[in-house]
Amino acid sequence: MSRTLVELLQEGLPAEAVLTDPDVTSAYSHDMASFCAAGVPAVVVLPRTVEQVQHVMRTATELRVPVVPQGARTGLSGAANASDGCIVLSLVKMNRILEISPVDRIAVVEPGVVNAALSRAVGEHGLYYPPDPSSWEMCTIGGNIGTASGGLCCVKYGVTAEYVLGLDVVLADGRLMSTGRRTAKGVAGYDLTRLFVGSEGSLGIVVRAVLALRPKPPQQLVLAAEFASTGAACDAVCKIMETKGREALPQKGGGGRRAGGHVPSLLELMDRTTVRAVNALANMGLPETTEALLLAAFDTPHPTADLAAVGALCEAAGATQVVPAEDAAESELLLQARRLSLTALEAVKGTTMIDDVCVPRSRLAEMLDGVERIGEKYGLTIGVCAHAGDGNTHPTVCFDAADADEARRARESFDEIMALGLELGGTITGEHGVGVLKKEWLARELGPVGVEMQQAVKAAFDPHHILNPGKLF
Repeated sequence: MSRTLVELLQEGLPAEAVLTDPDVTSAYSHDMASFCAAGVPAVVVLPRTVEQVQHVMRTATELRVPVVPQGARTGLSGAANASDGCIVLSLVKMNRILEISPVDRIAVVEPGVVNAALSRAVGEHGLYYPPDPSSWEMCTIGGNIGTASGGLCCVKYGVTAEYVLGLDVVLADGRLMSTGRRTAKGVAGYDLTRLFVGSEGSLGIVVRAVLALRPKPPQQLVLAAEFASTGAACDAVCKIMETKGREALPQKGGGGRRAGGHVPSLLELMDRTTVRAVNALANMGLPETTEALLLAAFDTPHPTADLAAVGALCEAAGATQVVPAEDAAESELLLQARRLSLTALEAVKGTTMIDDVCVPRSRLAEMLDGVERIGEKYGLTIGVCAHAGDGNTHPTVCFDAADADEARRARESFDEIMALGLELGGTITGEHGVGVLKKEWLARELGPVGVEMQQAVKAAFDPHHILNPGKLF
């Protein structure tokens, strides 16, 4: 008599790590994305060791059962959504920080470590892990690696991919492979580490990561600038980031400026819809008369001089008011308003579709103007918050999911926003990933040859197509 999937899994996992109660497993069926189909998992497993993950994958390969890896399920593209009859492989119990090395400036972690927990732990050693998604208090490092997450500080420090030095990965057949390095430099062979970053669990299961760290910077100070138009705010962004063809003049007490350009630690934009939504949710006292609010920050040794220089550029671009924070507490209050943006927009109608289109900074104003036109065309509220310094916009479509016509218009407006992004020379996702939500658009962006080559890579790592099927392609 053949053994069942659950029986085979239980042979290599403790009883409490194998969940079969439908009322329990249903909670693991999807992430936070709208309009993304989710199936019914056959079982949810929560391993604690690499060997247990290997057992799950050997079992899945033997029975040809699909496996959907998950972290905290804070994703916004459906990449963690279950498929019918799958094994949901939740890695949240693998949450140990294995090593922090101040000399090598690395951390070695398991995939279930929460981003904020890692940041606090390395901070005790005078170190800094820069990638900081808005969900950093909940999201896991494994999930960040799977979707190549970004965050508020990317304008200065870059995205997750730039901090992943090496990985231990369990392949589809259960073999364990190590990629990359723990050294500051290394170019041996193909860069398989980068291949796994952003692969959304479709090539293997990350069970350990070697992450690069930086020295902890000084406490940043934030400036808020109010504008009468999004165009003026975007012009200020360009002025702040523009480099010059000459050496910059020395700035007394500065340090955030390079040859002709500024290097803020954060440069964020909120449009009027977002500002009003945040005020309605949290009574933040943000200026509701504004059409766009720009937040700039510096974590240099003497940030006040840098803020003054950027404030002057904002005024030259047409800012109606510029308010620099006087201390860390005021700075954190302004940043809290930005972090509340997506939650506040969700409260407008109850449901949101959060886009993630990244365009060249020089086209940022065109993107925001286009989103406004799309909102008017479909009669929808669409708020935009953006990592303006790197052109990554988050147009957020607010709608009533119970209203079928409004839901249809929301989906159509979402597609038009992505099309606009591609027209402007951008990409369909800067940090949220493709998942289920953007499969069609990935094919449009890559083109047929690009899709063919990516599918060939997928087949090499996962010949039976059991790893997170139905995602990306």
